Amino acid sequence: MRMAPTLDVEQLYRRHLSAGRARVASMVGGQVEVSSSGSLVTDARGENYLNCGGYGVFLLGHGHPRVVAAVCEQIKRHSLSTRLFLDPTLAAAARALTAVAPPGLERVYFGTSGADVVEAAIKLARLHDVRHVVGADGAFHGKSFGALSASGNPTLRDPFAPLLPGVEHVPFGDANALDAALSCLEGRACVILEPVQAEGGVRLAPEGYLAATAETCRVHGALLILDEVATGLGRTGAWWAAEREEVSPDMLLAGKQLGGGVMPIGALLATEEAFAPLDRDPFLHSTTFAGSPSVMAAVSATIEVLCEERIPERAAELGAVLQRELERVLAPACEAGLIAEIRGTGLLIGLEFATPGLAGQFEIELVQRRVIPNHCINRHNVVRYTPPATLADGETQWLIEATRAAAEAVIDRHRRRSQRGL
Repeated sequence: MRMAPTLDVEQLYRRHLSAGRARVASMVGGQVEVSSSGSLVTDARGENYLNCGGYGVFLLGHGHPRVVAAVCEQIKRHSLSTRLFLDPTLAAAARALTAVAPPGLERVYFGTSGADVVEAAIKLARLHDVRHVVGADGAFHGKSFGALSASGNPTLRDPFAPLLPGVEHVPFGDANALDAALSCLEGRACVILEPVQAEGGVRLAPEGYLAATAETCRVHGALLILDEVATGLGRTGAWWAAEREEVSPDMLLAGKQLGGGVMPIGALLATEEAFAPLDRDPFLHSTTFAGSPSVMAAVSATIEVLCEERIPERAAELGAVLQRELERVLAPACEAGLIAEIRGTGLLIGLEFATPGLAGQFEIELVQRRVIPNHCINRHNVVRYTPPATLADGETQWLIEATRAAAEAVIDRHRRRSQRGL
């Protein structure tokens, strides 16, 4: 069924939003999305697309019925709170989240996004007399001022310099470099890391790196902040990517999956010691819409679904199948030198192409086969898959077949260009 919008959406983007955003959309066909359900997104022409993108938000797919029902019921009853009285939905969501968190993380601040809770973590560290922030090259923590300062992409940071003072970056995965950096600092530091750099190209930390980092922070008296906004709550095939090395940080950041693909949310979890300044004065960091009842209803319902439907386990099982099948159908592209590596964990999978241009061609070919991928903000030569854990067998085959056909089209184009000497 055709569902053409009555608006010229692309023109309105160009006039009122961002001409650049409209230009990027036009490169993949200029589709206008109007509805979604499960793993599918429907455009204005009535075409269905398999959503394996969405920046990792849709681990439960679109509009999981239990999450939607919880949100709708809450909106009808009490959608926004006064912020003066106590809110039972906020208390219940905090109890649910801490119940599935690593040991020792008993306190929660709910924000409105991943970047919001990164800001909260940096501010909370400041309240512990931290004046130095150590991040990793290639990291992505968001685009607000503090989050951008901690991120490891000069292309995004440089236009806004000078950013926060006292921030430096070390190579990701190098515990010795981190130890050396902390040894040179005067005064207390905090370290903020992602267990897997999602926007950095699905770069996995070497085995033992997180445990070594935690020990290094302990030796130097540094606070450890783990950013699991993209990796937490089942995406990597475990509740938390850091749990594989039994690491419990001072602060843990969650988001993306936490709203069940229905509501936007971010969360900071902390130990009692780390959270103490906000116990004393809760208004040192707060925002009007954080922890709203309708969003908290989504959080509680999402965690119930993650537990009862064994989503982390399903992500591990489905991710292993997908990675094996992707390696099979992409073998010709690897042999041709167009793809350098296929890597991932759970349902966070990256395809590293030889050049950003090849990655862009592949994304366009995928969309033509009605599959939505993600690019990586910090590594433009990596195409990322973050599909739902709820993929049906037919949808899994759709993704594999579209990947094979898209890669064959890129190989064919590359071969023809080579023959013409281009």
